[in-house]
This record gives sequence, structure tokens and C-alpha cells, in this order.
Amino acid sequence: QVQLVESGGGLVQAGGSLRLSCAASGRTFGWYAMGWFRQAPGKEREVVASIIWSVGSTYYEDSVKGRFTISRDSAKNTVSLQMNSLKPEDTAVYYCAAKSFYQNDYDYWGQGTQVTVSR
Repeated sequence: QVQLVESGGGLVQAGGSLRLSCAASGRTFGWYAMGWFRQAPGKEREVVASIIWSVGSTYYEDSVKGRFTISRDSAKNTVSLQMNSLKPEDTAVYYCAAKSFYQNDYDYWGQGTQVTVSR
């Protein structure tokens, strides 16, 4: 059974940093991609960043470019999101997700971790 477990959320002041990590288990072969999504109260879930597992190509949502960095550790089967220069508008529940090969959408999700950025 595949499980994605996030860690690293919390409360931070504006301008601060947090590092989110996601550990994937229950699967011996790789993913096509992994990503970080977020959902703020009253808003739709949005993709924050993603990475193509095999080649390491990355994508960032415009508002986080230059501030967030996604990375993966293939040996540990983990994906991380380094978040710097955090803003109050980054406050949301952050979800780790994984997309299998030949899937159109992300098919595995973590339980989410709260990130709160105070002014």
C-alpha cells in the first residue's frame, strides 16, 4: 500500500523559512512525477511545484518562483520543498502528491501539513 507522509509544517513569521518533506513508501519502482500542492481556506487547491522524477525537471507556480525549491532524493524516495521568504499569502495546507506512469493526474496524496505565516 502506497503512503505519502509529509512533515515540516508549522508557524513562521513573514520572511522566514520552512522545509517540507514527503516520504513515499510501499512502492519499489519509481514515479513519473511528484509535486507539492496547497489549499488555503476558501480557495481551490493549486500546484506549487513539481518535479519529474527521472530527470529532475521542475515546475514552479509563478508566485513562488525564486522563493521555493523542490528537490528529490531517489535513494530515500523522498521529495522536499524548501520555502524561503515566506509571505502570509503562503498560508495553507500543503499536500505532497505522486503521479504514476501513464496517469493523467496525481493518483496518490499525503494527508497534508499546515503552514502558517504570520505578519
